[in-house]
Amino acid sequence: MKRHLKWIVPLLAVLLLGVAVMRALDKRRSEQAAAAPARETLALDLAPADVVTARRTTLARTLEVSGGLKAVNSAVVKAKVAAELRTLSVREGDRVKAGQVIGQLDTVELDWRLRQAEQTAASARAQLDIARRALENNRALVAQGFISPTGLETSVNNEAAARANHEAAVAAAELARKSRADGTLVAPIAGLVSQRLAQPGERVPVDGRIVEIVDLARLELEAAVAPEDVVQLALGQNAMLQVDGLTEPVAARIARINPSAQTGSRSVLVYLAVDAHPALRQGLFARGRVAVAQVQGIAVPLAAVRTDLSQPYVLQVQDGKAALKTVKLGARGELDGQAWVIVAEGLPEGAVVLTGSAGAVRDGTPVRLAAPAGAASSTSR
Repeated sequence: MKRHLKWIVPLLAVLLLGVAVMRALDKRRSEQAAAAPARETLALDLAPADVVTARRTTLARTLEVSGGLKAVNSAVVKAKVAAELRTLSVREGDRVKAGQVIGQLDTVELDWRLRQAEQTAASARAQLDIARRALENNRALVAQGFISPTGLETSVNNEAAARANHEAAVAAAELARKSRADGTLVAPIAGLVSQRLAQPGERVPVDGRIVEIVDLARLELEAAVAPEDVVQLALGQNAMLQVDGLTEPVAARIARINPSAQTGSRSVLVYLAVDAHPALRQGLFARGRVAVAQVQGIAVPLAAVRTDLSQPYVLQVQDGKAALKTVKLGARGELDGQAWVIVAEGLPEGAVVLTGSAGAVRDGTPVRLAAPAGAASSTSR
């Protein structure tokens, strides 16, 4: 009996363990069967920003431009005479007025040249007086018959030569006086000093650059445009520019179009007058779009068009699923500051499509649109 009990106890334990395993397997199968329909009905939740409605609208067709900002009025103060720079009272960023004295050249040499020219002019004046008196005396002697008319002619020529020498000496003195005045450096326009190109103590040559002044009251964007795009531009067309360092866009308009193309690149320079802004500076890089025309049609945001396949397509929400729709694109333009594109074929008006913020979504993926905030709050009440 004891021998049979030894075999019965382990056998019962094995049977109980088998029953427990079978029950666990059955429970797991039932849980999986219950979860299968839930997985089949799982859908991608879409936020309001993830969808957009294709609508018939008018887009502003634009042309991209870029370039550097330049001041309309700028000037470089140069040395009109060769001399040593004695003083320079302005530095970068200083504001100056038109006609303001900003520096002085060493005029010692110029002073001596002016004095020499004045003395030469005085000597020529004395020679002219002598020639005039001799001419008057000879005219009296000719009338009395003491000298011949030939002698009088000689006196006339001497007086004319003395007058010419005196006038040349006076002109030379005036030139020396002007050179002396050119030793004073004066700002030709009002504005801000952008560059200080020489330092006191340096000897500057004629036309040596000393100071550059720019007037930031009027700035222009100088943009190089391809020849095939210039035909779309016209004076007065509006543009919105994004300038480095500024968060908000700046308005501009086409002010001038260069009549000549640049050598080599064959591009044409276009100048856009930029609206005044306290943060704008000469030399900043700007890019933007010029509104050149208007186009109408069924449009969607450019971010809603996907190009990872051989042909562009959009994902349209149909019957609770994302359906792939191949489209034919038309002209591009701007709407409310965003890039939109005309859909010439493949999408009806009023169709709801996924935007780029929805991410990568496969064709046929179930989707569910989130209810608007107002609707959700009313439902909860």
